[in-house]
Amino acid sequence: MRPAYHPEGMYDDSKVASQQNTQTIAQMWHQNGKCPENTIPIRRTKKENVLRASSVRRYGKKRHRSTPNPMSVDPDMLNESGHQHAISYVQGDKYYGAKATINVWQPRIEQANEFSLSQLWILGGSFGQDLNSIEAGWQVSPDLYGDNNTRLFTYWTSDAYQATGCYNLLCSGFIQINNQIAMGASIFPLSSYGGSQYDINILVWKDPKEGNWWLQFGNDYVLGYWPSFLFSYLADSASMIEWGGEVVNSEPDGSHTSTQMGSGHFPEEGFGKSSYFKNIQVVDSSNNLKAPSGIEPFTEQSNCYDVQKGNNGDWGTYFYYGGPGKNPNCP
Repeated sequence: MRPAYHPEGMYDDSKVASQQNTQTIAQMWHQNGKCPENTIPIRRTKKENVLRASSVRRYGKKRHRSTPNPMSVDPDMLNESGHQHAISYVQGDKYYGAKATINVWQPRIEQANEFSLSQLWILGGSFGQDLNSIEAGWQVSPDLYGDNNTRLFTYWTSDAYQATGCYNLLCSGFIQINNQIAMGASIFPLSSYGGSQYDINILVWKDPKEGNWWLQFGNDYVLGYWPSFLFSYLADSASMIEWGGEVVNSEPDGSHTSTQMGSGHFPEEGFGKSSYFKNIQVVDSSNNLKAPSGIEPFTEQSNCYDVQKGNNGDWGTYFYYGGPGKNPNCP
């Protein structure tokens, strides 16, 4: 299948991109060849990958309650689920997609059971047992992949991470159609502090004709789709969009983890030092990409990971986010 329609206003930012000359990102495995027509690349699952999971059934799944809920900052919940976020979000409308250009880094992970990711969330329903979520971005997850590489990933769930859904192609659900980009493959090159900056474009949108949710990577790669029937709320539309970073804080030795989010530096440091999301857009009911209205920042503990939003001509709606985790102000 191919999408019947792309969102309108897709390539408005391409002329800006060419002036700034941020290079495109390839995948490492292309050095060893590519996949023939009518096949797709699938990252091999090895025995040791599955054995690292808490159980075979939980392999490739997120833990419960890992979606940031800006509506309830209950301090008890923070520690219980151990997930921390620095995000920007919109709600109060019906959304049919989201887009962002995401700065790519390799954050340091303190322990293997933690992760650090930067992604967008397309959410439907309440934050109860029936939350629907579609997610895409980059992550570093030693538990899932067995290394500290920065990797392209997707995720979905239709019951708040309980029984349905998974990362990448680790369960049925997401249908890949692209033979050039592999889910869970390493992204290269990566940004360096005070050096070259690299970013990726992620677009997720709902095809108005068929109703499926499509994923596009960069300006050229339509990767595949989540069939509408996987979802309840998202079969119609999304009620909230979130963009930003998430880490697991397992509180090693009773203190905050030093797992980094984004570049591992706070937003104040700005371009080349702090990680960013830019050209943030949502898809409206007319299948038009537009700037989000009423975007709000959210973070549980700004001394550990923070977020600062802005707006200008070149970058549209943007924000810097992230931080080092454990530091003198975040013990």
